[in-house]
Amino acid sequence: MTTTDDRDAVRGVSRRLLLPMAGHTAGKRSPVTCHLKCADACFHPVPNTSDNEYFRDIASASLTRRSVLWGAVAAGGAIVVGAAIGDAQPAAALGRPGKGRLPFTPIAPVGASVDAVVVPDGYRWAPIIRWGDPLFSKRDVFDPTRQTAALQERQFGYNNDYLDIIEGPAGLGALLVANQEYTNESIMFPPATTPEELDEQRRVAIAAHGMAVVQLYRTRRGKPWTYAVGAPLNRRITGNTPFTFSGPAAGSALLTTVEDPTGTTVRGTLGNCAGGTTPWGTVLSGEENFNGYFRTAGTSAADLRYGLADRATSRGWESVDPRFDARNPGYENEPNRFGWIVEVDPLDPHSPPVKHTALGRFKHEGANVVIGRTGRAVAYMGDDERFDYLYKFVSTDTYRPGKSLRARRHNKTLLAAGSLYVARFTGDSPVEEITGTGALPSDGAFDGTGQWVPLMIDGVSQVPGFSADQLVVNVRLAADAVGATKMDRCEDVEPHPRSGRVYVVCTNNTDRGKVGKEGATEPNPRSGNRDGHVIEITEAGDDAAATTFGWSILLVCGDPATNTSTYFAGFPPEKVSPISCPDNVTFDSVGNMWLATDGAPGVIGYCDGLFKVPLEGPERGRVQQFLSVPAQAETCGPVVRDEESMVYVAVQHPGEDGTWAQQHSYFPDYVAPGTLSGGRWGGPRPSVVQVWKP
Repeated sequence: MTTTDDRDAVRGVSRRLLLPMAGHTAGKRSPVTCHLKCADACFHPVPNTSDNEYFRDIASASLTRRSVLWGAVAAGGAIVVGAAIGDAQPAAALGRPGKGRLPFTPIAPVGASVDAVVVPDGYRWAPIIRWGDPLFSKRDVFDPTRQTAALQERQFGYNNDYLDIIEGPAGLGALLVANQEYTNESIMFPPATTPEELDEQRRVAIAAHGMAVVQLYRTRRGKPWTYAVGAPLNRRITGNTPFTFSGPAAGSALLTTVEDPTGTTVRGTLGNCAGGTTPWGTVLSGEENFNGYFRTAGTSAADLRYGLADRATSRGWESVDPRFDARNPGYENEPNRFGWIVEVDPLDPHSPPVKHTALGRFKHEGANVVIGRTGRAVAYMGDDERFDYLYKFVSTDTYRPGKSLRARRHNKTLLAAGSLYVARFTGDSPVEEITGTGALPSDGAFDGTGQWVPLMIDGVSQVPGFSADQLVVNVRLAADAVGATKMDRCEDVEPHPRSGRVYVVCTNNTDRGKVGKEGATEPNPRSGNRDGHVIEITEAGDDAAATTFGWSILLVCGDPATNTSTYFAGFPPEKVSPISCPDNVTFDSVGNMWLATDGAPGVIGYCDGLFKVPLEGPERGRVQQFLSVPAQAETCGPVVRDEESMVYVAVQHPGEDGTWAQQHSYFPDYVAPGTLSGGRWGGPRPSVVQVWKP
């Protein structure tokens, strides 16, 4: 017989006592997210304790902003980017800048307690697919009270983040590719009453992580999509799916375990945040907050630098799978097998996904690839940690255009070998003019120059004391050694499809300027940066593979009505929508930027949303809110198809602060609390949402 004491032991103490960030959150929405998504990163010491010099005053005379930008103008041309599966075309073919083909009146900011998707007048919204929807058979019915790991392996996963809709030639069929980043068991399942039930919930959670590929269909362009159950390309990739390794660490002793003594294969992918679709039609995904899934000895320099520690994990997966406790003999290297960029071919459901070690191991937000002027594939990547770095990878081999299988097969190897760089920013203004208040320096802009400092060139380490495999596995330590610039949490990093400029989204860093922490710098100009900012980079010679660049800050985010430190590329602040904690970025067909946010409720008191930002002309910097997501949710993975008046977003962690007994959101089904009827459920279900104009 199960006693009350037994149930208490299974359930544990109060959830609130298990949330170290309760009462201390800043710049994010909730201590629940801090606990489940990033293992309370802000509660623990900053992993980057390096004393990197700030290189403002030692830039080479040949690296002035004027010379870098002139090089870009003189070279002319544009970076080549992929616009269709299996081929790439010049960015200039994407059209001229303008107002766009998605007319709307910006919505007013929506209060943080509103549990609704709010879209502009004249638009409608509906989910395409929700957590628990069956992918392979309609018999795999969703019921959160009877969920099993075997069922979850066959259903859409939880807390989708990166998203793309890859359309076929006629626009009537498509592949939806989405990440499933992390789980929130407290609102997914009723409380377990036995240890066996709790362990099965843990296995369900492992199966709810990963990625999904889902076939879509519709009757004509501009109409909403329906997903196809049992379609041949449908696929789930989970925390148990076999992967292969490529690059310098494949086969290294640093990746071997008792399960994989060759160091060439690994089970599963975790913490999949943002990503990118390559010019050759594969999808990249970033393994971000992997450290929270593992218990380790926590004593080595590498463990400390990656936030790995000797403490029980919040999910307790080590009780159902020994690989999550790296103290177990034979599993010491298991954490080294996560924190990579993953590549998945959505057109081949039987091909093993690949973890590319040449791109380095860190808390990857994602990776976005363009083809440089010399034909090399270039991937931009941000390390989403306070005071960590911005990276770039340049392939050794060159891209082969065309749609042949031979060309595509070659292009799928481009990320296996190349050169890895980390960014070092230099400001143009005197140190004393960067006050930490957000006040512009005397030249009227936060701007300067930069270097891509080599860590590895064509597979050969450039950092003394690091072999190639040591460098990529512990790239944070190597980047510390070369004096990279500490940033305010680089999240999405996206090259513009027409101009080739690169947009770096720094979501926030409330630790900047605290005692013992680095103060304001020109690329990170605010102390206690709660609202985040966006940096615009211009590569020298208009070549993504260049080793120098110019930069300026495009946006210093916040609510201008209450925050005087905001800046919107010179656009009048009283005429913009308030925006805080930018996270993901995309572009429409005429070059406007679209920003998704994560954390606005806890900073400016509004639900997160999606915002349009023109980048050229008199409206450059004018932030306009297009939609708002429900209470306690985050806006992820935006896709904007303005030619069809359609927008897609992934709605992550709605109602994150609730419990099974008292849910805080009923998105997207909005039926009676707790009920399950006709596939609809009275509780929150992270979903992919489509917005269209009838």
